Amino acid sequence: MESRFSLEDRHALVTGGTRGIGLAIAGGFLESGARVTVCGRKQAGLIAAVGELSHIADGVHGVPADVGRPEDLNRLVDEAEAHFGPIDVLVNNAGTNPYFGPLVDSDDAAWEKTFAVNLRAPYQLTRVVGAKMIKAGRGSVIHIASIAGLEAAPMMGIYSVTKAGLIMLTKVMAREWGRYGVRVNCICPGVVKTELSQHLWTDPDRAKLFLARKALGRLG
Repeated sequence: MESRFSLEDRHALVTGGTRGIGLAIAGGFLESGARVTVCGRKQAGLIAAVGELSHIADGVHGVPADVGRPEDLNRLVDEAEAHFGPIDVLVNNAGTNPYFGPLVDSDDAAWEKTFAVNLRAPYQLTRVVGAKMIKAGRGSVIHIASIAGLEAAPMMGIYSVTKAGLIMLTKVMAREWGRYGVRVNCICPGVVKTELSQHLWTDPDRAKLFLARKALGRLG
């Protein structure tokens, strides 16, 4: 059974891999034998994450990059491949939610920022890496969306729209690329105790509403 989940000789690139869900994913890949490249915007956070992951296993490399900036994406791929070779698994985990409130009070800056990181970046980065996977005849892409993309999320409208778009992007890519041996899947987490979602679970009343809907009575 263990061999079925072995990622020996595989290289995984995880965006937003310095904290929260991304950091946990990177750790899981390392535990399964993969070589892992993580990226993050802040150098200090990247150094801390690489240090933490290095305690799990060797074979982790950090690249500073802001996926919301298109000019960073090719450099990210180039540096990752220069260190560990071709990318076998791409995890588009980086996300942002700069605005929490009703849509009527939102502004264009919040819309542009959220779309740049949550939807445009996965599209652009996967297009670059996916072309190489198609040529190689294998590969796996995992988009991290959200349950907010499956149903309207009050006070998180812009975020919700981007995650809905990411789910459809997954379906289109999967349909187009499966014939070439490239799998594209999407994970839609619920509320997980991370820095990104802290405005949801740090408020006691709001946390109670989420807990009431959970079968296990707890947050991730």
